[in-house]
Amino acid sequence: MNKVFPSAADALKDIVADGQLMAVGGFGLCGIPEALIDALRDTGVKDLTVISNNAGVDGFGLGKLLETRQIKKMISSYVGENKEFERQYLSGELELEFTPQGTLAEKLRAGGAGIPAFFTKTGVGTLVAEGKELREFDGETYVMEHALVPEIALIKADVADRSGNLRFNMTARNFNPAAATAGKICVVEVERIVATGEIAPDDIHLPGIYVHRIVHNPTPEKRIEKRTTRDRKI
Repeated sequence: MNKVFPSAADALKDIVADGQLMAVGGFGLCGIPEALIDALRDTGVKDLTVISNNAGVDGFGLGKLLETRQIKKMISSYVGENKEFERQYLSGELELEFTPQGTLAEKLRAGGAGIPAFFTKTGVGTLVAEGKELREFDGETYVMEHALVPEIALIKADVADRSGNLRFNMTARNFNPAAATAGKICVVEVERIVATGEIAPDDIHLPGIYVHRIVHNPTPEKRIEKRTTRDRKI
């Protein structure tokens, strides 16, 4: 089975639709599937609910989909770097399901593991727990969180073999494996494609069984979210 598609547009054209629940890997701008986000924008699909740790920045990453009003709701942990996100949310144009970062990661992991829900202490006594089931274990109160099972997962990896086995580049691994395992269909954007068997088994971070489609993007922009410097004495 050939999992490699000639372009990001080809990989998405028959699987994306209005109103879908999608997961997009990345943390800030680290490890985001840049080409797949652009291709998703170009499809024109709308009313999307997107699961992502954050929502990119203005004009880059998921910020592009906010500009085109293709996202109806975000399920996110950190949203403080995007002014257009803030504007849409405060004006009532965008829904937000604000989720603690560890809880968001576990909701995706649980979805991939076939676990429908779990209990956590995180968020008890806050807005996060409103409307959710609470239960006591050993004298402590926990809130029940439902797993997330997106219809599509768009992720980024460093290397894939032609069977879809993946290796991520250091911290760019972040939310990508969890999003991949949770998604019913997983499309991965990679910088290198190698022959099946070329990645040593101990170096495989995500087995190819979770990957359905592969897109080659050898020259991503990899924009830096915030560049800070300090003066050095010579």
